[in-house]
Amino acid sequence: MNCKITRNAAKKIKEELQKENKPELMLRVFVTHSHGSHAHYGMDLDKPKETDTVVETDKEISVILQSDEPMLDGVKIDYLYFPEEGFIITNPSKGNHGDH
Repeated sequence: MNCKITRNAAKKIKEELQKENKPELMLRVFVTHSHGSHAHYGMDLDKPKETDTVVETDKEISVILQSDEPMLDGVKIDYLYFPEEGFIITNPSKGNHGDH
């Protein structure tokens, strides 16, 4: 399993993790729904379960991914300031480059 986090996203994620002040929590990325070869993603703070894979990123953030969900392998987490501020999760390795 693989996960990429941009610098902007890493900064915001680290801020949220510090606010929680619960070192046992990690970032979880999950599929909210999928259709065909396209998926929509969500994020939350959670603890890993038996069916999860914990991926260490180059931004020193551990990400929990459900091991048996192929649409999670290769996700990219970004944080944009324009046109709207917020997180964007895509999976370029699966041909998913953003919402449609």
